[in-house]
Amino acid sequence: MSISKPPFFDGNNYSHWKARMTIFIQALDFNLWDIIIDGPELPHIISQEGIKTLKPRSSYTDDDRKKVQLNAKAKHIIICALNSNEFNRVSSCTTAKEMWDRLEVTYEGTNQVKDAKINMLVREYEMFSMKENKNISGMFVRFTNIINSLQSLNKCYTNSEMVKKILRCLPKSWMPKVTAIEEAKDLNILPLEELLGSLMTHEMTIKNHEDEEEQDKKKKKVIAFKSS
Repeated sequence: MSISKPPFFDGNNYSHWKARMTIFIQALDFNLWDIIIDGPELPHIISQEGIKTLKPRSSYTDDDRKKVQLNAKAKHIIICALNSNEFNRVSSCTTAKEMWDRLEVTYEGTNQVKDAKINMLVREYEMFSMKENKNISGMFVRFTNIINSLQSLNKCYTNSEMVKKILRCLPKSWMPKVTAIEEAKDLNILPLEELLGSLMTHEMTIKNHEDEEEQDKKKKKVIAFKSS
């Protein structure tokens, strides 16, 4: 995919698209992202009665046109990322924020629904553990899926919290390694990626040792067979 085109959304896997779209817009122009999240400052006038209405286009100043154009650019980026069905869903929206909010409500639900999803995912996070005979890589993929889903709902854990959680979720057979890491590293600043690399290296060492033991057993069997 060209980096000049926004990630395409066809109605499936909204949380994945939302995360990618967020990064795309922020990288393109953070002012556009502010407009999508906070809403644009559309030109308006206030009557003597205190009623606020949009300015007629004929009375726009240069500054007014810049504000309107930013909103139009943000709308354009969102529209270019949607298929025809999703476009129809947001085509009546006046601002980019309305478009973004409508997609959020459609695929994430209301605040009440979001809270229910967050509670469910937090419980998954708290109950998360690595089962015996499972590898570190597979465990980390499951863990990352939970974390990413929570982040898409604006529920985030710090790096330190995630590092400590990973160490707590390891099986009892990993306790010597966990103790060694806790004694050698400051868990408050240990990067999650560094922890993952350390655990995977240890896992490879264990596997190589087990393979060597298995080969020794086979050799001993062969020698015993020849002796008999």
